[in-house]
Amino acid sequence: MNAQISFLEGTFSLIHIPLALYSNFVQPILQVLLPQTPDAHSGSPDLELGALTADNQHGFLNISVTPIECSIVCHSNWTKIVFEPIIKRLPKDVSKTVSVSKNSYAVFSVFSAGMDAGSRVVDLTSPLALAGIPIFFITTYYSDFILVPTKDRQSVVKALLARGFVFSEEEASFKSGGPSTAHSRGASQSSEPPSTPPPSSLGELQARTFELLRKRNVVPYVEADLRLIQCSGRESSSIREYSDRPTGSRAQTGNGFRKSWVDTVDTKLYTSIISALVSQPRFLSITLAQDDPPSLLLDKLLLNVFGDSLVGPTEGTLVPIFLDLDNFPFEATGIVSGVAGKLVQEMQMAESAELSYLSTARAGAVILSDEQSLKAMDIFKALLSKEG
Repeated sequence: MNAQISFLEGTFSLIHIPLALYSNFVQPILQVLLPQTPDAHSGSPDLELGALTADNQHGFLNISVTPIECSIVCHSNWTKIVFEPIIKRLPKDVSKTVSVSKNSYAVFSVFSAGMDAGSRVVDLTSPLALAGIPIFFITTYYSDFILVPTKDRQSVVKALLARGFVFSEEEASFKSGGPSTAHSRGASQSSEPPSTPPPSSLGELQARTFELLRKRNVVPYVEADLRLIQCSGRESSSIREYSDRPTGSRAQTGNGFRKSWVDTVDTKLYTSIISALVSQPRFLSITLAQDDPPSLLLDKLLLNVFGDSLVGPTEGTLVPIFLDLDNFPFEATGIVSGVAGKLVQEMQMAESAELSYLSTARAGAVILSDEQSLKAMDIFKALLSKEG
């Protein structure tokens, strides 16, 4: 099946917030989650130009709270207007523990209906890893998103073209009709910029990845009793019907002629998200993207908070295996392809099996079923115990 990749407008930042400082950042997180009019935050409309789409929606936003960190991917203007002032007000020694990516990122959305999950990870990330391009790869309920340094955008195009991906200028997308080669789904963490030339094969890439993990003393682990659900917000026709009413009818209520983001979102879902965020959840990853309903990967214990505002398979459970990459730089290449590719190969996973790799600013999480997570931990133990 074909995979279509489209470039999203704007430049984006990655922010790492230590969990000890989470309470300091709840208000700015909610401020970005619930965008207002262009001049509501700073009185400087030019700073916010491009931070929202024409209908006041996010082009892309990811908020992830995990047992390791709080991680934000947002438009660079939100970083400048909302987060940086908070960071500057912290004591100097404390502010140093918050990290903002020095370079901006570009985002590509991947839509691959009917394409097996592993192809999205291996087929897309391997060419970039072999080209030495650092990436993050965030999966959602409907689409996947690749984050690459803005300066590497053209290199991404070149690397994918060289591996058989076809760029369609008319649709501003890539299309791949090649056969799938693995079975995983997920988000990738970047890996270390190579001091030597990029690997020449997937085998060499995988060997280098696990050698790097051994040298950095990365020990994969599972949080006891933490089980996840991947699901989505509802597509509400009633919301669309309300937002499509003639503006004059809303002007009579004093709301004026200008549409707000609240006219086109599920307020029940957003109320639930706010409730979960202010409680500092054990695990909650939210992705908002243009043209996609909200996507959530969350602690199963949070389901009661969301009630019937979610759709998707809520009966099954997923287990995250965490990789703490705190001593890795933002700009790093190959972890997702090396780790996910090796696990898929060693586990000989069936096409129906799902393997997710959620990347946050300073960590990675391999996400599997209960049974598969046990096998994966055995593989990690064997590979990381080898002498380099």
